[in-house]
Amino acid sequence: MTGTTPLHGLELRSLATGDGQLRLSLEDVTPGEPGPDELLVRVEAAPINPSDLGLLIGPADMATARSEGTPERPVVLVDIPGQRLGAIQARLGQSLAVGNEGAGTVVKAGGNVRKFLGRKVGMLGGGMYAQLRRLPARDCILLPEFANASDGASMFVNPLTALGFTETMKAEGHRAIVHTAAASNLGQMLNRICLKDGIPLVNIVRSEAQAELLRGMGARHVVDSTSPGFQAELTQAIRDTGATIAFDAIGGGTLAGQILQAMEACADRSGAGYSPYGSNAPKQVYIYGSLDMGPTVLNRTFGFTWSVGGWLLFPFLQKAGREVVARMRQRVADELTTTFASRYTRTISLRDALSLDILREYERKATGGKYLIDPSL
Repeated sequence: MTGTTPLHGLELRSLATGDGQLRLSLEDVTPGEPGPDELLVRVEAAPINPSDLGLLIGPADMATARSEGTPERPVVLVDIPGQRLGAIQARLGQSLAVGNEGAGTVVKAGGNVRKFLGRKVGMLGGGMYAQLRRLPARDCILLPEFANASDGASMFVNPLTALGFTETMKAEGHRAIVHTAAASNLGQMLNRICLKDGIPLVNIVRSEAQAELLRGMGARHVVDSTSPGFQAELTQAIRDTGATIAFDAIGGGTLAGQILQAMEACADRSGAGYSPYGSNAPKQVYIYGSLDMGPTVLNRTFGFTWSVGGWLLFPFLQKAGREVVARMRQRVADELTTTFASRYTRTISLRDALSLDILREYERKATGGKYLIDPSL
């Protein structure tokens, strides 16, 4: 790092208060000198993932959002309904840095990690919506020479989640997957993995346009949840693939139960005949997202051998172990611009991220609407 490079920069922060207000602002921060095993990185790209919105916006009511501050230092204030405050008690009064992952250039490196100096890295560890980020070198991956910062910005959350789905499938003895919101960046990535690895995949989407998009990418089993014949079409796709595990990004509504019902309808009873308890075939739905914040509704038409639970990336990585995670991370690096490529709708600055129009747009979490923050703009 040269003497002209600043040791301070702007960072986007989210503060929720006990009186029911969310405050989004840009704050001056001084990350400090890196320790022996740390890096100081100039952040050049950081995606806005659905998982980031939970910390950025949380349970605030975006219909109440209003702007304050100045064009150089915008501030957004949003009301948090009183009944939602209980869910975020642990964060009240804390100004929190946002952004799970990103990429940029190492401008300072500790004595034990000098090999990173001047190189581009992908980073995981929070606080990425910032101009400068100091973090342990173990939380960084050197980008291949062919990759730029936008290539490496999304090399952790979506790629490792998609690979985590296939690893979970194998570890639990399943042989095919059902995935919802399948036209998302993550869904497209999972489709490419499954095609390459020969894993049967049932893709559930929410429009015919999304179905056509995936079919154009080689997807073999695509079902539109808005189709009048959805349940029958889903059942046939599960029969064709033998899928007994699903990963659901929707969360609320009846979809998880419909998937279990279709799995039960396709279950091999091996001549056991009728049982009031249903088949013995395992049926698993993991909810990993909250595109629908409403209740998860299970109309129990699928016997008793089933399970619905939550799935999160970081607990999975801890459970999977160092060797599995290292293998997954290496595959992502090797296939960064092919299997694990991410596509962005728009690149914005930190100040743009606090523009009400842009904020409302990425808060919608629309399929195909992925934003990238470049803090250097």
